[in-house]
Amino acid sequence: MIQERSQALPPVRITDIVAAPLFGDSPPGGWSNEIKPTDSIHTLIAVHTDAGITGFGSVFTDGRLTEAAVTQLSSLFLGENALEPERVSEKLHQNSFWFGRGGTLTNAISGIDIALWDILGKVTGLPVSMLIGGRHCEKVQPYCSVLMEEPDAMGEVIVRFREQGFRAFKIGWGPFGRRDDPKLDEAIVAAARAELPECGKLFVDAGGSDAYWPNGLKWALRTADMLAAHDVGWFEEALVPDALEDFVTLRKTSRVPIAGGEVLTRRQSFLPFLVQGAFDIVQPDVTKVGGLSEQRRIAQTAQDFGVTYVGHGWNTALGLAADLQLAAALPNVELVEYIGGSAYVDGLLTEPFELDENGLLSIPAVPGLGVTLDPDKVARYSPKAEQLFSAEA
Repeated sequence: MIQERSQALPPVRITDIVAAPLFGDSPPGGWSNEIKPTDSIHTLIAVHTDAGITGFGSVFTDGRLTEAAVTQLSSLFLGENALEPERVSEKLHQNSFWFGRGGTLTNAISGIDIALWDILGKVTGLPVSMLIGGRHCEKVQPYCSVLMEEPDAMGEVIVRFREQGFRAFKIGWGPFGRRDDPKLDEAIVAAARAELPECGKLFVDAGGSDAYWPNGLKWALRTADMLAAHDVGWFEEALVPDALEDFVTLRKTSRVPIAGGEVLTRRQSFLPFLVQGAFDIVQPDVTKVGGLSEQRRIAQTAQDFGVTYVGHGWNTALGLAADLQLAAALPNVELVEYIGGSAYVDGLLTEPFELDENGLLSIPAVPGLGVTLDPDKVARYSPKAEQLFSAEA
């Protein structure tokens, strides 16, 4: 039987991997050093094969760094069987630790891994979710992720996306926690809360991974009390990313669930935070952490510790597609992140994502990631769009 299966599914060899940086329309991040049009924050990946089948992925890293990483990894992936995503991705990890484990190479492997799962789905005729766990659900609620604004403008932002059908929102970064003004912080949250739809959900992201985050544990404890009074669903990145002991203390004390983990990469980095009880909600990013292979293992481990998994998804339409597939493959995943108004989410696909009448996203059930990039749309943002879609270009 094993031999028959092997013959029925012959190897599909990797012939090339292309990294296509996206430029020109990155959504503002609210960072201290704000994103400029000339900056590349996200990169699309194409894995080309000798079967003429191409898989696509996404990387949360400057495209020029990603291109260098792909060049560095090329001797490890060329000729590999694209139908073995976990084995190939782990080979790339294991042979690149020496060059900076958890950095650009890990980020680049994330996009490659997503693309390999896309290929496996296309070859088998199955959605990725069926390959990595099954279909626990067919729809999931997206939360609209938007920047903090001054109170008057904050309410207007919520209204704009509420009218598009969103029923859950995360507000973050911007002036929050940056002006040593608790009244301003509370006014921003109150303005957002006032404009939510009936039974709407609100989450708050302090942005503690921003450069030179000025606040510590005592600020986080006081702010958590304020957020609890406004029925906020979670408090994200309340501290600098490596403040493990402070996260443990905050989580034990806060009446609001504590979320974090978006800057951690590979499963090993998450273990201390899970073992010591630092998070109520863990938020790995599939386009940073090592791809779907790593994301699934982190999410499953988190669930074993009683920690909720909600993927961090401040990336692209392909990152969202991967998050949707994993949301189906795991039990009890209720939310995915959706950047409000991002051209890289809304403006890259032949058929853009659409909310249903209940503010939910359908999880594609067609082969692979279940979405199709539009070459003309990608060309607006990437000078390497042609190479992305053609191995011979």
